[in-house]
Amino acid sequence: MMFRFLPRVASGASSLSVSQRRLRASFSSSLQSRGFFSAAPAAATAGVSPLARSVDAAIPEEAFNQPPTLTTTLPNGIRVATQRLPFHQTATVGVWIDSGSRYDTKETNGAAHFLEHMTFKGTKRRSRIQLEQEIENMGAHLNAYTSREQTVYYAKAFKKDIPQCVDILSDILLNSTIDEEAVQMEKHVILREMEEVERQTEEVIFDRLHTTAFRDSPLGYTILGPEENIRNMTREHILEYINRNYTSDRMVVAAAGDVDHKELTALVEKHFAGLPQPKRSKIILPTEKPFFCGSELLHRNDDMGPTAHVAVGFEGVPWKSPDAVTFMLMQAIVGSYRKHDEGIVPGKVSANATVRNVCNKMTVGCADMFSAFNTCYSDTGLFGFYAQCDEVALEHCVMEIMFGITSLSYA
Repeated sequence: MMFRFLPRVASGASSLSVSQRRLRASFSSSLQSRGFFSAAPAAATAGVSPLARSVDAAIPEEAFNQPPTLTTTLPNGIRVATQRLPFHQTATVGVWIDSGSRYDTKETNGAAHFLEHMTFKGTKRRSRIQLEQEIENMGAHLNAYTSREQTVYYAKAFKKDIPQCVDILSDILLNSTIDEEAVQMEKHVILREMEEVERQTEEVIFDRLHTTAFRDSPLGYTILGPEENIRNMTREHILEYINRNYTSDRMVVAAAGDVDHKELTALVEKHFAGLPQPKRSKIILPTEKPFFCGSELLHRNDDMGPTAHVAVGFEGVPWKSPDAVTFMLMQAIVGSYRKHDEGIVPGKVSANATVRNVCNKMTVGCADMFSAFNTCYSDTGLFGFYAQCDEVALEHCVMEIMFGITSLSYA
């Protein structure tokens, strides 16, 4: 039995209130002004209800199809990529740099993340306060993050302000002052951030999982780095890291929204012209695929009470692998579960087989949560699940979820 709710369309305008007619007219005008519906001849729409006119109106192809990604490589090696969404009033532009904790050494582990903090402390053209005020006056959003393989700086703004955002991004990347006093002050900020991360069990689990899976490979390093490295960080260390990693061939400027590719390319060519050319002798790149080491790591913490946290990981695939989409689908099939989610009750049937087994088959209690994960890197990956349950139910929980994953081989 299928039930569909359809809006009721009155045959006469008298059944609509004045406020309803105004709202309808305002909504239609808004869509027309943004180009969603093409104008139709009056004769063609005579006697046709407003709803039918809206449904039958010609809708531009861009509203249904994903716009193409345009790319350009500039003479200095920096790449520009855009995806235009012409109906948007805003756009996001960012700089992606092949510079994450994977490119650190044991002695400099944490430098990539430390540098991300320092770029917002002021430049030769803008002080920290001027930078903040300029962003706020635009109503924009400027942020950054560091992962294991990349550091990203990005800005979200109205489309008219994108040229100014590109100017700001180039300024913080090319002209940051990296003041020694600011470096010393930022150490305390990062150490506090480290304390906060250590209190997030899931973050700790995934750091330990990478360390266990990839052992001495830089892919096993944490993003923040060890406390000793943070305390010993100096201005010279950061400048050395910039010279080694922030080069044109390792950067991509990408934008999405109502942004023109040619205009953005011209802006990047103008503002990033001073980007240093790569010095091959100084670039540290992973030359070998990290060896995935099957092993087990147990960490006991009695302060956490009777709750156990576990992550099980398998060697995954890189982004460019033909199986990357397959792994994404596997993640969706295994799914996720939280004990108190609405609609999931022990004893009831769930559409997800793994959820059903974890909820109903475990005789020693139900898992509090579990979630499948799929992390892809440039040459490898991690696939698996993270779960939380009572310590006495840990083995049963892992067994049921493992059964759910391995059963995909026989489906």
